[in-house]
Amino acid sequence: MWGIAGALVASGVWAAAVITVPGLVTAKSTAASLHGYRLVDDLCATARFERFTQLYPSQSGSPYHYSTRHPALDDMYCSEYVKKNTTDAEYSSLYLEVQLHKAVDDRPEFAAQRESLRQRKYQITEVPDLGEQAYVGYLDEPSSSDRTWHFLTQVLYVRDGGLTYYLSWSGSYQEGKSTPPDRDTIRQALVMDTRDILRAVGGT
Repeated sequence: MWGIAGALVASGVWAAAVITVPGLVTAKSTAASLHGYRLVDDLCATARFERFTQLYPSQSGSPYHYSTRHPALDDMYCSEYVKKNTTDAEYSSLYLEVQLHKAVDDRPEFAAQRESLRQRKYQITEVPDLGEQAYVGYLDEPSSSDRTWHFLTQVLYVRDGGLTYYLSWSGSYQEGKSTPPDRDTIRQALVMDTRDILRAVGGT
C-alpha cells in the first residue's frame, strides 16, 4: 500500500501537469541526451539515502521498488518509510522516481510539474548547480479535521538532459506536542542525497 501511495502521488503530479500546460502531450519534440544515465534494476539498493539515514536511522517496513523498460521511457521507483528510532510512533516517507526520456523532449513536462506545484500553493525555490534545472517545493498543509496537525512535504525536482528526477520527503507534527522537522535540514538532505544518487545511476 505504501508503494502504491507513492506512485499515485507521482502520477497525480503528471495528471495535473497535463491539465495546466496545454499541448504537453501532443507537442512534437526531440529527445535530449541521457548524459550517461542508465536504468538500474533496484533503485532502493542503489539510492543509499546516506544523509536521510543520519536523520532517520530506523526503517518502518520494507522498501518498495520497481523498474520498467521501454524504447521511449525507462522508469525507476523507490519508496521507503523511516523513523528516528525503533520506538518512534511517527514515521516519514521518501518517494524517489527517476525517468529516462528516450523519445521526447522532457522540458515541457518539467515546466508543467513546476506550474502544478505552484498552483497547489507550494513554495518553490531554485537549487543551483544541480543538473540543468532543479528546484525544491515546500508545502505546510494543516489537517482539515484538526488544525493543530500539520502535514509537511518537501520535493526536489531535477532535469538533466533526458533525465527527470523526483525525490519527495513527507512528515507531520502536532502543535504543542511535537517539534516540526527543520525545513533547511530536510532541504539539505534532499540535495545531498540527490547528488549521490545521480552519480550512482551514471551521472557525473
